Amino acid sequence: MAFRRLSRWAVVLPALLALGLTGCGSGEPAGAGVTEVTVFAAASLTGTFTELGKIFEAAHPGTTVRFGFGSSATLAQQIVQGAPADVFAAASPATMKTVTDASLASTPTTFARNRLQIAVPADDPAGVDDLKDLTDPKVKVALCAEQVPCGAAAVKALDAAGLEVTPVTLEQDVKATLTKVELGEVDAALVYTTDVIASGGRVRGIAFPEAGQAINDYPIATLAPAPAGDLARRFVDLVLSQQGRDVLTEAGFEAP
Repeated sequence: MAFRRLSRWAVVLPALLALGLTGCGSGEPAGAGVTEVTVFAAASLTGTFTELGKIFEAAHPGTTVRFGFGSSATLAQQIVQGAPADVFAAASPATMKTVTDASLASTPTTFARNRLQIAVPADDPAGVDDLKDLTDPKVKVALCAEQVPCGAAAVKALDAAGLEVTPVTLEQDVKATLTKVELGEVDAALVYTTDVIASGGRVRGIAFPEAGQAINDYPIATLAPAPAGDLARRFVDLVLSQQGRDVLTEAGFEAP
């Protein structure tokens, strides 16, 4: 289906509300010129980018960083449809390609990598020890939908292991998938290592060798035309800096 380009504000209001747009800071301008930068980022970047937004605001007094977190595939479509944003950080090159193919982004740079783990409740009532256990029909499994990066990675990992898993639910982003485990609605899920760490002990992560064959690269790019211009480039510079890398690696991301 061909998408009809909508006016900026006809798209942005429902899109950003649906994606949980959040702001860091008061949003009051410090003077003339642009004082706000809008960043669309994969759901798995919620914690790290929120922290980086605060660092950026502290270094640029009077500037507000606003985020739209969600499925990279959904964010890419919103950008193509006209949602105004300055920066896009995706959880896979494939979702970034949707935007670059539309000539709406600068050349992307990979800034982090992420790999899957099996997430189980802290007490692991189903006794899941490895990837093969997810094939047991008695084990309720949640996966990301295949069209989003965490789902595509899960397919690669399971194919590498020669296993077939029938999930009881397919979620639209990794945070929703993890929540199913945290609430005890499923026995296990395939999510990113960073999400297991971010759970703060609410789930336990189980590493498996096939995850090494399904590592996701995370690209970032300024968008064209980026309403914030120079601020967008400075935010990307922060993500790519040693300070940005330190925040990411502490959360469990791997260096590219």
